[in-house]
Amino acid sequence: MSHYSQVKFSISAPDISHLGADEGIEIAFAGRSNAGKSSALNKLTRQKSLARTSKTPGRTQLINVFELDEGRRLVDLPGYGFAQVPLAVKKKWQKSLGEYLQKRESIKGLVVLMDIRHPFKDLDQELIHWAVAADLPVLALLTKADKLKSGKRKAQVLMAREAAMAFCGDVTVEAFSSSNGIGLEHLQQKLDFWFGIPRD
Repeated sequence: MSHYSQVKFSISAPDISHLGADEGIEIAFAGRSNAGKSSALNKLTRQKSLARTSKTPGRTQLINVFELDEGRRLVDLPGYGFAQVPLAVKKKWQKSLGEYLQKRESIKGLVVLMDIRHPFKDLDQELIHWAVAADLPVLALLTKADKLKSGKRKAQVLMAREAAMAFCGDVTVEAFSSSNGIGLEHLQQKLDFWFGIPRD
């Protein structure tokens, strides 16, 4: 049984000033509004509705914090990209996303979720460039991997790994599917490493 199944919802905040003490270790999840971020968090924690999944992408408008244990937290950042929301709201999200990544001391790793069929779009690249500049390790998680046949999936991952080298930072790439669990083990290993949780 994974320790991530013990994760509990802690707080929703409109910006970093409402997040609480900047201590311990936080791992943030970010991605375009339709990248399957909520589904990935639910798969990781084995909880069906920890993170709200929605047919309308972009429902995560707040920074949602989930507590693993004292001093260890998963953070679900507002989705960016497609969401059908007014520009002013979109700008506000981008601002809170940027602020969190630039000013939060306790963030120790960033998981960027991208649809395996359309990886590294402009906003994804911007986010990763920023993380690399801040010496933050990144796990690029290529979601919806079950949508591709095995050969095509491997080719996409190799292509993405090659593309990731251009960031000149600690950027790893893995395929992931929240429907059949592809890549779940890799995700857990990476989070354990960032959180400093010893592996069995």
